[in-house]
Order: sequence, then C-alpha cells, then structure tokens
Amino acid sequence: MRLHISIAFLRLRLLFKSTKQKDLEIIALRSQLAAFHTQMVDGKISKPKITKQFCEFWIFLSQNFDGWKEVLVMFKPDTVLGWNRRRFKNHWRQKSQGRPKVSCEVIAKIKQIYRENPTLSPEKIHERLTDMNIYDAPAPNTIAKYIKCKKKPPTERQRQSWLTFLRNEAKGIWAIDFATVVTLKFEVLYVLFVVSHDRRRIEHFAVTAQPSGKWVAQQMRNATPYGRQPKYLIHDNDPVLTCRFFQGFLARLGIISKRITPRSPWQNGVAERLIGIVRRELFDHVILLNEKHLTVLLKEYAEYYNNVRTHQALDGGTPIQREPPPGTWARDTVLKARPILGGLYHSYEKRSRGEAA
Repeated sequence: MRLHISIAFLRLRLLFKSTKQKDLEIIALRSQLAAFHTQMVDGKISKPKITKQFCEFWIFLSQNFDGWKEVLVMFKPDTVLGWNRRRFKNHWRQKSQGRPKVSCEVIAKIKQIYRENPTLSPEKIHERLTDMNIYDAPAPNTIAKYIKCKKKPPTERQRQSWLTFLRNEAKGIWAIDFATVVTLKFEVLYVLFVVSHDRRRIEHFAVTAQPSGKWVAQQMRNATPYGRQPKYLIHDNDPVLTCRFFQGFLARLGIISKRITPRSPWQNGVAERLIGIVRRELFDHVILLNEKHLTVLLKEYAEYYNNVRTHQALDGGTPIQREPPPGTWARDTVLKARPILGGLYHSYEKRSRGEAA
C-alpha cells in the first residue's frame, strides 16, 4: 500500500516538471543507483528485500514499458517472468480447494470389490459403485491409488510394431495435440497443433478458450485445403478428439484415426515434442496478454519454426525445404540478421562483401 501511494505521488509530481528538470532528476537518481549497485556487488551492503508490491509493479512495467529490460539493475528479466509464474501458482493454490478426501469406509469398499474381483480395472470398479447409486463414488484415477495396478508396460514387440508403422507411413501421418497456456489475467487458453511426421512441419495451429469437437473439425478443414490431407491422424484420448462428431468428420474425409494407448504419450512423440519445444522456446520467455496476443506470437513463431529452425531428425534441415545459398568460406561470409519475435531469435541471410559495403 505504501509503495502504491509513493508511485502515485511521484506521478503527480512529474506533471508539474519540465523536460529538462525530468532529465536532470533521472541523471541524479541513476548516479545514486549506480553507487548503490556497486556497493551491493562488492558486498559492502546487503541486497534489499523485494516486496510483493514491488514484484507486481515490475510485472506491470514489463507489459507497459518497452525499454524495461534496459533499465534493470538489481535483477534479470527472467526474474520478472518468474515472479509472474509464482503469482499464478499462488493464485491457484488459494483458489483451489483440493480434491475431497476419501473416507476409510469408501477405501475399504474399494479394496473389498477389488479383492473379490481381482480382474476389474479402476474404471470398472467406478462403474460398479455408480451402478449401485453411490453418490460419492471416487473417480477411476482415485480408485487406482488404493489397488494394485496390473497393467504391464508395452512389450518390445508392441513397441517395434508401432515404431515400424510410424517409419513406414511417415509421409502420410499427421499428429494433433493440445497445449494449455495461461494469460496475465490467469485465463486458460488451449492451443491446437497439427504437425506432419515426415518433415516435422507445423501444418496448422489455432487458439481457443473453449475447445469442442465442432471447433476441432473446423480447424482440420482449415488445415486441409484443396484436398491436401494425411492418410492417418494420430491423437490421444482427449474427449474433444474422441467424440462422435469429430470421429465421424475424419471418416467422411477418409482420414484414419489412430488413437494412442492410454497413458502412452510416447506413441504421439512428434506432437508431444513440438509442444515441449514451443513451451521452452516461446511460452517460457513471454507474459501472454490475451488470445489475440498469443495468436500473433504463434503465427510468427510457426514461420520461424518451419523456415528457419533446424532439426536433428531432418539432418540439420528445416521443415520447409529451400534452395541452399552459394557456398562460401567462413572468413569471406557476411551475415545480415533479421530479428524474429522482437529479437528473441534471428534469421540470417548471406551477403557478399560488395553488397554489405
């Protein structure tokens, strides 16, 4: 509260000062800050304690002041992004009430049913309880905590069978998956990615706050113009992707739906890896404002991913192939950089020394 009052007072004072007075005051404050920072680095004085209001103020500055990174002295830009992520965690920790506790009597009934029917899965035990009209029947995932899961990992033959399918049909396989992101106002958005297996190319992406089977079907129409479509579409068991409407839509297009085994994300590794890459290279470096802001960033990143970013799986090539520039020696090469995503990444174009001059 005290910090907010001080900031409001400073803003009021600035309204009555001339530009010259403001410049002199900035120089005076920066000189004192430089002296303070030097003593702090030398260990003569301890680092000041950062308050919650101070963190929120810098999160606000990062969204409203373009040059906020250049004026940082006491901490790094990643620290401000970390403050925002920590604020999000605290927000949901306070808002969430947690799952209801399972009573000892219910746990005993679960174990009794499983002991008397050892072949039943957690899903079947849940169905038994709901069939008996038990109001507080635990979910299958909760039931699985109190019984011994007998599901065996995939055998080497099963793994090789799936991997053989992926290798042999790579040119006709696309994968689809959702990624979730959180905006500055803690709004949860869903990003749909469609990626091809043969060239690891982002074929399409879309953002929404409320995904549905009809919305995903429309996105597949947008991703398959002029009859260009895959033979197989790999996806997980998300209800939006397994609903009757979307499955019927794929069947009408002649696309074979390949649903992965539950709790086996390795079977959709290309899409899972893409989401991990986008999260590490984009989402972890920005604070998203809203759906429009996210769409603009993803559009620029998708162009960078498809045309500039190299991939080991493609022998160092890019998803969209292009003619290589003329060969040159490193000492004779001049590079012209073009910033991408505000300078987070860059693409390069080779120039001759005559053109560079």
